[in-house]
Amino acid sequence: MKIVIGSDHRGFVLKGQLVEMFKELKIDYSDFGTYDEESTDYPKFAFKVGEAVSRGEFDYGVVICGSGAGVCISANKVKGIRCVLVRSIDEVKMAREHNNINVLGIGAEHTSAEEAFKMIETLINTTFLEGRHRRRIELIEKYENK
Repeated sequence: MKIVIGSDHRGFVLKGQLVEMFKELKIDYSDFGTYDEESTDYPKFAFKVGEAVSRGEFDYGVVICGSGAGVCISANKVKGIRCVLVRSIDEVKMAREHNNINVLGIGAEHTSAEEAFKMIETLINTTFLEGRHRRRIELIEKYENK
């Protein structure tokens, strides 16, 4: 299982804390930036993460900005990406079970490192339920491919 993570300047500190947790737990990850707190544009990092997940290079992606909204909007522009902005473990669990999300959007100004890490663990450890949910994902994919 491989994770890719990216953020803008407002998510830089939280991303760094998560990367340290990944290292401690020997989680296979790649950090797509940003690498400092200089002001930058969130779409370019969300696009990079989304494209890498879409190509199958990573199982899951995590995108972070101040609110989480901008990176989610951006990541969802990449074909095959299902990214949601989450504020709770329950939201992550339901989004994974019902919507088969593959990228997690996190707002650095609303989420602690511990909460964010638990959300990532939930993403990784929750299984897509298939059934009627598969049919709905297929409808999204059909629309996406028109």
